[in-house]
Amino acid sequence: MRVPLSWLREYVDLPAGETGRDVAARLVAAGLEVETVEQLGADLKGPLVVGRVLAIEELTGFKKPIRYCQVDVGDANGTGEPQNIVCGARNFAVGDKVVVVLPGAVLPGPFPIAARQTYGKTSEGMICSARELGMGDDHDGIIVLPRETVPGTDAIELLELVDEVLDIAVTPDRGYCLSMRGVAREAATAYGLPLADPALLDVPQANADGYPVRVEDAAGCDRFTARTVSGIEPSAVSPIWMQRRLQKAGMRPVSLTVDVTNYVMLEIGQPLHAYDRSRLAGTVSVRRARAGEKLRTLDGTERVLDAGDLLICDESGPIGLAGVMGGASTEIADHAVDAESGQVLGTTDVVIEAAHFDPVSVARTARRHKLSSEAAKRFERGVDPQAAPAAAQRAVDLLVLIAGGTAGGGVTDVVAPQPDRTLAIPADHPDRVAGTVYGRETVTRRLQEVGCSVSGTDVLTVVPPSWRPDLTDPNDLAEEVIRLEGYDNVPSRMPQVPPGRGLTAAQRRLRRVGRALAAAGHVEVQNYPFLGEAAFDALGLDADDPRRTTVKLVNPLNHEEPALRTTLLPGLLATLHRNVSRGSGDVALFETGLVFRPRDERTTAPRPPVDRRPTDEELAALDAALPHQPRRVAVALAGEREPAGWWGQGRPALWADAVEAGRTVARAAGVELIVRQDQHAPWHPGRCAALLVAGADGTERLVGHAGELHPRVVKAMRLPERTCAMEIDLDLLSADGEEPVTAPHVSAYPVATQDVALVVDASVPAADVEAALRAGAGPLLESLRLFDVFTGEQLGEGRKSLAYALRFRAPDRTLTAEEASAARDAAVAEAVARTGAVLRGA
Repeated sequence: MRVPLSWLREYVDLPAGETGRDVAARLVAAGLEVETVEQLGADLKGPLVVGRVLAIEELTGFKKPIRYCQVDVGDANGTGEPQNIVCGARNFAVGDKVVVVLPGAVLPGPFPIAARQTYGKTSEGMICSARELGMGDDHDGIIVLPRETVPGTDAIELLELVDEVLDIAVTPDRGYCLSMRGVAREAATAYGLPLADPALLDVPQANADGYPVRVEDAAGCDRFTARTVSGIEPSAVSPIWMQRRLQKAGMRPVSLTVDVTNYVMLEIGQPLHAYDRSRLAGTVSVRRARAGEKLRTLDGTERVLDAGDLLICDESGPIGLAGVMGGASTEIADHAVDAESGQVLGTTDVVIEAAHFDPVSVARTARRHKLSSEAAKRFERGVDPQAAPAAAQRAVDLLVLIAGGTAGGGVTDVVAPQPDRTLAIPADHPDRVAGTVYGRETVTRRLQEVGCSVSGTDVLTVVPPSWRPDLTDPNDLAEEVIRLEGYDNVPSRMPQVPPGRGLTAAQRRLRRVGRALAAAGHVEVQNYPFLGEAAFDALGLDADDPRRTTVKLVNPLNHEEPALRTTLLPGLLATLHRNVSRGSGDVALFETGLVFRPRDERTTAPRPPVDRRPTDEELAALDAALPHQPRRVAVALAGEREPAGWWGQGRPALWADAVEAGRTVARAAGVELIVRQDQHAPWHPGRCAALLVAGADGTERLVGHAGELHPRVVKAMRLPERTCAMEIDLDLLSADGEEPVTAPHVSAYPVATQDVALVVDASVPAADVEAALRAGAGPLLESLRLFDVFTGEQLGEGRKSLAYALRFRAPDRTLTAEEASAARDAAVAEAVARTGAVLRGA
């Protein structure tokens, strides 16, 4: 919300010496977010005056049309003689009043003005456009002023070019500050000054003569006020003061009627809409959209309506999206003159709508149609329903005053009954929340300054004002007291931390996993937990894959990603693509985070109280309503895993590196990983490994997958060839707890190494062969490593050779060759018995 300081002073009599920065500091202390204070006209220097065009000479022979103008500037030039000015604009004629900057002046930029030779003439100044004066981005033509302005008048004061504008970032709970009325109320409270409320107007009572309105959906529209104005002069234009206030507030002047509705919206906070009465067909109604209905909105787009859209209709059909944007069929007609008859055309009779719509309905409609309007921005944050009659009256008064219209005697005001909002709050509740003492009198005074009605002694009965729909709980009221008393006055105390508590086992495990992956060369990233069906399609998941069953968000940030993730891979692979597309060819990423799996039985979460700690039953009900949220870790690899250099060739990242990342995670979690071949989307069917752990009951538990991604997935997600990935469920990985870490015994005796090559069927997993060797080797085996896998004609079809290096060592002696060979033979014998292996070369 852009707030011109000159406009703000109309409602609050601020001290004369207060600058925009002073006011901003007070508002920030009261809890508002003032982002900037813009100094308008700070580098502007006169003389800048009103001029009357006396004569225009068209200069020819140039690439573009050029005009040589004589302009009367009164006595502003010190001589009273006309100024000769060269100008390229075409939107003015002899007799028009324009803005003239004379030699010696400085325009925003800074841009000094001096007399100069151009196009064969001497130009003694410049005729200005709005952009040249810093009034806006309009550079189509120069400014043409009303005919009643007097030549020589100071244009800086006339156009209010020098001002300060506060740019306030209005948070969702302070929608009332999207108006001058709301910001003025905060400023009045901050300075302890009275407020001249622009909504305090004499409004006539509703009667039977008003324009007919029927509200069919009282939940979506609980108030609809309609007023009529007839006999508006189509050629009437918005006065300069109104246009300048709109421009400073960030809006573009359009036409008088539209400018009036925008002006009142900025002033009071109530969005308005004006209909051309001659284009309305009978009774105006408010209802939900029906199947197949369409509406062409004011932006020229034809929109297919949804059943959830709240509509404004007449007997011809939809004429507007309630609270978002009006329809083109009833828009205000622009002023024009008929070429044949000379008759002035345009809207002369209007119907003004001032209604209150459901915030959720407006927000959903605006997002559904990707149509963020100024009206929708206010409705979805909460608009004062009691302000509708005053806003309509203000618009009527302005149209009568400026456009010569006549206010209709009929007043329509359809109001649905609303229950009173009454809150009970202990008088010392703000004291206990802030940890300081305010006292009942201070609490009562501050709540009354907010606009609340307060009664009671020890327990206060508080009725929040209509413009504060966010005040729903005692803590909301406590926050109002605390912020108005000043956050700086809240004492700062260190919290009392119970001794003996540190990180949980799960937190320590998560840190170990992150450090281990980082030490192995992976970079941690964090992604948004949202995805859509397109992500599952890119991963090649089957239609019945359980990962497609998601938890949908009611109000997603992006309608293309309305669900919470069930796997970390989509976000991680998208980040990998983004890094590769920006020049990072060799990438190794990892992410740890929660995924969300719906429960079989879904329940509605209860709303916990805010004035006490929830009971165990309430907490259990909240937990039962949440989806299952296992914590996972995922890795993505592309490019070279080992770079090339003077030492030799590099090595690309392979599926084995993804498997090793899984082993790294398992070691950090204190468990042993079992690797088996598998087929699982989105991995390559021939380069996919299932990652398992042995459970306490002796069964194997699947915890994740690793390997090379399927080529179709690589193509769909625009990833580098042979991209690899791994994903593990950390909760499943350590479901049996962690074994205590014991320091290994270090033997001072030499190691005995024995190599063995075993030939097995190609279907036999290397993990089974390794397990058999470990079991048969006995306690003398220190380590075992697979160093070669061979297939070929020598072995026969469907056979493979696995070569292992076995390291034997005794803690108390040097092993003899016979002891090492015996241990190796025992290991081979066990492998033969378990897997049908044959000692190669035997």
